[in-house]
Amino acid sequence: MHSMSQASRILLAFSLAILACVWAGKDISEGPTPEYVKQCSKSDPNLKPCLLDALDHLRPYLRDGIPDIDLPAVEPFRMDELKLSLTGGPNGYTVRLRELYVRGASNYTVEDIKLGSPFEAIIRMPALILDAQYSSSGILIILPASGNGTFHARFGNARALVRGLVSTHQRENNNKTYLRVDTLDVKLSVKDVNMRVSKIFNNNRILTEATNLFLRENGQEVLKVMEPQLKRKLSTVFIGIVNQLLLHVPVETFLLP
Repeated sequence: MHSMSQASRILLAFSLAILACVWAGKDISEGPTPEYVKQCSKSDPNLKPCLLDALDHLRPYLRDGIPDIDLPAVEPFRMDELKLSLTGGPNGYTVRLRELYVRGASNYTVEDIKLGSPFEAIIRMPALILDAQYSSSGILIILPASGNGTFHARFGNARALVRGLVSTHQRENNNKTYLRVDTLDVKLSVKDVNMRVSKIFNNNRILTEATNLFLRENGQEVLKVMEPQLKRKLSTVFIGIVNQLLLHVPVETFLLP
């Protein structure tokens, strides 16, 4: 079995870290420094600890949202759906998760960062909680397993190693430098996996218990199946969000000489 995180929340965590590093928002190059920005200096011999402190300082603002820069709260984060084929064969067990809500992403800790391009970050979160509408079809073990209900998952002790490429450009109108995240790559691991379903198969106890037994015994493998879709969805969403914000925030705002 391989481990992964609900790339959802780790990718999200990474995106939060990126937001922190670049101080998302409207162009704040003029006027007083907002309370959510902890500035650092390029000449500071302790630049890395300062940036880590700045990321930690930003966390509650990301959790609750920043109305002044039209940044909504990140809790909970919503995704549309995931489609999973969990067993093979013509009657394989397939699952569709819709209206996914993820909580816990804002409780991130950036343990280490390496600046530059490529940049690198190690991000941890105590737990990511996922709730969704569940539907399934096919045969599970030897039982017909078509039904609808609710899905709940807890991914504990999540870790992400994130690498990406960043480019810079200057604007003629203000001669300031702006960043753009071009690519993201995430290697994920989750130590503790717990998934369960409820209110399915017209509350058929045998089918519900069989499904939950399958999820308990194959949790890491189910996450492995989820990973490609999660990474694609989240990388697309978060690169778009981060780069939209970076359009308005010059490097000179958050990183002093």
